[in-house]
Amino acid sequence: MEAFTRLDAVAAPLARSNVDTDQIVPALYLQKPRSDNFGHYLFHDVRHDASGARRTDFLLNDPVYAQARILVAGRNFGCGSSREHAVWALHDGGFRAVVAPSFGDIFHTNALKNGLLPVRLPEDVVQAIQAELLAAPGSRMQVDLQAQTVTRPGGGVVPFAIDPFPRHCLLQGLDEIDYTLTQRQRIEDFERRRAADADLFI
Repeated sequence: MEAFTRLDAVAAPLARSNVDTDQIVPALYLQKPRSDNFGHYLFHDVRHDASGARRTDFLLNDPVYAQARILVAGRNFGCGSSREHAVWALHDGGFRAVVAPSFGDIFHTNALKNGLLPVRLPEDVVQAIQAELLAAPGSRMQVDLQAQTVTRPGGGVVPFAIDPFPRHCLLQGLDEIDYTLTQRQRIEDFERRRAADADLFI
């Protein structure tokens, strides 16, 4: 997993609440293997009309957001079903951070496990950031996991909270298996002690 320390990137303001995982990646694509590029399916049914043509009125179809790596969304982002594919689609679509007032619980957990940083900020702050981005499309902002701050397009700095364990894993670029392997010596020591204790009762 790619380490996440500090991200300075174009941000896209998706000013919608209750964006569920079915909107992020439709059920049609859930049988695809993880090796597939799920970025192709990101917001597929929202981005396209009934004929399959890209909709010009959908924000992420605007070329100015082609390099966006930060999504600034509305409250309850990622609600709905537990599909991990929604996180894969965002990650494969180039996004490394999503800033929102709140997230679906399972989406939030899946994001942290897959290298996508979900940042919770107060709703009024998120709305103000969205307004700044809409006023100047293509603006950049920063998400600093080391410092636990978001720097708004206008320059204001806002702190955010994150649990220590996922923060550590993201900073080090470790998924759960990688983290377990870092504890290999302790695991082996424990197993040796357990085996020795078991021998005492034979």
